[in-house]
Amino acid sequence: VIRCGAAVAWAVGKPLSVEEVEVAPPKAGEVHVKIVATGICCTDEHLLEGCLPDADFPVIPGHEGAGIVKSVGEGVTSRGTQHGMCIIPGDKVIPLCLPQCGECSFCLNPKSNYCLKSHVSEPQNLLPDKTSQFTCKGKRIHHFLWVSTFAEYTGIPEYAVAKIDAAAPLDKVCLLGCEFSTGYGTAINTTKAPTCTVFGIGGVGLSVVMGCKAAAASRIIAVDINKDKFARAKVLGATDGISPWDFKKPIEEVVTEMTGYGVDDSFEVIGHADTMAAALASCNINTGICVMVGVPASGSAISIDPMLLLCGHTWKGTLLGGWKMRDFIPKLVSSYLEKKFNSDLLLTHTLPIAKVNEGFELLCAGK
Repeated sequence: VIRCGAAVAWAVGKPLSVEEVEVAPPKAGEVHVKIVATGICCTDEHLLEGCLPDADFPVIPGHEGAGIVKSVGEGVTSRGTQHGMCIIPGDKVIPLCLPQCGECSFCLNPKSNYCLKSHVSEPQNLLPDKTSQFTCKGKRIHHFLWVSTFAEYTGIPEYAVAKIDAAAPLDKVCLLGCEFSTGYGTAINTTKAPTCTVFGIGGVGLSVVMGCKAAAASRIIAVDINKDKFARAKVLGATDGISPWDFKKPIEEVVTEMTGYGVDDSFEVIGHADTMAAALASCNINTGICVMVGVPASGSAISIDPMLLLCGHTWKGTLLGGWKMRDFIPKLVSSYLEKKFNSDLLLTHTLPIAKVNEGFELLCAGK
């Protein structure tokens, strides 16, 4: 049993509390990871607000981390050898909030990056055997997406861990666990055309901008109500920055007028029903592709004009940018080390875990 620090959410709407928790030894098929760095993502905020289904409290949030393997349970090494990713103590790894078991029908489908062990199909508030690695003050603490990177040590199923290059700086590549891989992957796996709109330019939205630029888009329109974000977006590749608050007409009409017939590809990276509808309507009515990247609140509903789809629009969603995570995270880390992209530009603040609530305040303030 390891005793370590962790940021625990005891109830919906309450600040996180940094506590000493006990982490049980890894069982068969589990990996213990010492978390070195973790990002704060809006999905963590959704969890704390009670907007996610199957979320049980108390819980340790966090899903965008990087660390070092402390120990492994029975069968991990042999199974890893069989599947081409042998994980041993001392390895640098990125926990995966979208697992890849390598055996289900989706994992075996080359067109899919879904896994039947994903949180969409199988609740991940406890480990697969319905137990928790964590206890605090005599109470069981729930996991979040199996990874719970707001703990100094965490226990994870081996198919939700990707081994990465030993040279990788963990305080930088932790962003590849969700934020950067989601945005960048969504863009480069979708964009084949010259004009794009990105609704919401937080960390994931900025990663979409970087992906659009890497895919050679010639015009990238960033849309956000916080105009302070436009300078950074333009450094990363955006050609325009517009705020809905500056216009009396719907923002989709503004985008259509700017581009003639609407953009080729649009990306909604907020998770609001109204911006999802606006992103779809900002596309070229016949060949436009709209991708939902942001996570909507549980139970959300969207109302759209069906003619938008009948005319040829494509409306789709994405999970973690379309990557098969165990396969592609190591490749993304190698690309980072080869300086094929600079995700460091997304970093704004570095805080100790004791100031995790201050981190959420900065996130919610758009800073």
